[in-house]
Amino acid sequence: MSAQPSFVVEDQSEVMAFLAARLAPVRRIDTHGAVVFLSGGRAYKLKRAVKFPYMDFSTANRRAAMCAAEVDINRQLAPEVYIGVAPVRRDGAGGFALGEPGEACADAVDWLVVMRRFDEDGLLDRMAARGALTPALMTALGARVACFHDGLPAIAEGFSGPDDYRHSVAADVRQMREAGERLDPPTSEALAEAMPRTLEPLVDLVARRQAAGAVRRCHGDLHLRNIVLLAGEPVPFDAIEFSERIANIDVLYDLAFTLMDLSRQGLGALANRLLNEWLWRITDLPAAPHDEALALLPLFLSRRAAIRAYVDSAVTAVSGADNAPARAYQQAALAFLQPAPPRLVAVGGLSGSGKTTLALKLAPDIGRAPGAAVVRSDVERKRLAGVGLETRMPAGSYTPGSSARVYAVLLARAERILRAGHSVVLDAVFAREDERRSAETLAEKVGVPFEGIWLDVPKDVAQARVATRKSDASDATPDVVERQFGYDLGRIGWTRRTAGG
Repeated sequence: MSAQPSFVVEDQSEVMAFLAARLAPVRRIDTHGAVVFLSGGRAYKLKRAVKFPYMDFSTANRRAAMCAAEVDINRQLAPEVYIGVAPVRRDGAGGFALGEPGEACADAVDWLVVMRRFDEDGLLDRMAARGALTPALMTALGARVACFHDGLPAIAEGFSGPDDYRHSVAADVRQMREAGERLDPPTSEALAEAMPRTLEPLVDLVARRQAAGAVRRCHGDLHLRNIVLLAGEPVPFDAIEFSERIANIDVLYDLAFTLMDLSRQGLGALANRLLNEWLWRITDLPAAPHDEALALLPLFLSRRAAIRAYVDSAVTAVSGADNAPARAYQQAALAFLQPAPPRLVAVGGLSGSGKTTLALKLAPDIGRAPGAAVVRSDVERKRLAGVGLETRMPAGSYTPGSSARVYAVLLARAERILRAGHSVVLDAVFAREDERRSAETLAEKVGVPFEGIWLDVPKDVAQARVATRKSDASDATPDVVERQFGYDLGRIGWTRRTAGG
């Protein structure tokens, strides 16, 4: 049990002693904002009577409201976990009694969030530590978070306008400086210069994002410790309930916490996969497309790392733990702001040649963290049709006219991303010479280096591959491959590789 922190404003020791006796927990978890008792198949979370500048649990009424808010918010993402709110009240003998979840109680002395317990080995931070995270999990997580973000109402006003960003960055700088030697002072000063300098050219984009509806009541704390694997699916939980300022944010800033956490742990390839899966699935905003917002991603990643740095440093001030992890986050915050000029890579080849496999393999190592955006013709076709990525298009959908529209959208999306300073890997058949030239012309237009890769593949190998595909955006079949092998490909000037080589 940790020592009682100095920011506690009310004595809850009697309630905690009662809960320890009543629940006979197999484990008690103490954080700066809560005490969690693990008992039987349930977890009981008591909010500490604390008051921070960013979090106020100082009265029983405030804690009641925040318990209810926590359940309401988290049921959107994790209905499997959250049961309800239970009161702790006085009994007739002067002691305490524990009510049931959902029970009304006018004279409660405190409140608990009641949850279903889960195997803590399924927490994604623990899975990351033992090397158990996979691209398939990132696919599922990207889909779940994109669906969650799409279902949230836009917030036209709040804490995500240009001046709010300036104030938030200033607060990050101030808190790193106040941490003193718990962090690295020279790095704090480097960030004090780099973060505002990075923000200022982007304030118009910030305003457009807010006006377009990108600011929503998000999770707010989407790091790996707040995602758990349940029944084979990654489930985010423990969303921020106590602060609209923290949780009313750009949806990309919400995702950036997970991206930062993965990148910081050397899992850049998984961070890249998560970003791409989210970009492929989230509904776009015509007035401020999400790919255009990649210009903000370095600052988003840096801020997430900086916040983690000074929060962890504050915890070490109480616990006496090692400051090295907090300083490592601080160094990561600075590294995210280092420039990395964008590049355009195009991967072409007939269906079944392994284009997407190669594109996803190359992307993490191209450009700035967490790597290049993979822009796929198969994905753009499904988005244009307004269907899910895994939904098969009806017969007759693949016409020359529709293909021309797909390539136009593909190149337009790639141009937005490149102009946002982010690298792109194009993934399409590129069977026609003019299609290949259009990719080269785009690189010249934007002024970025270009590399074209063409994958050669034996017909029988390509047909075998497409025949076994499952849950993929591509609709190619062995018959499609048969037709493609009759194409006149013209002169191919791109680097040619044998598929699988």
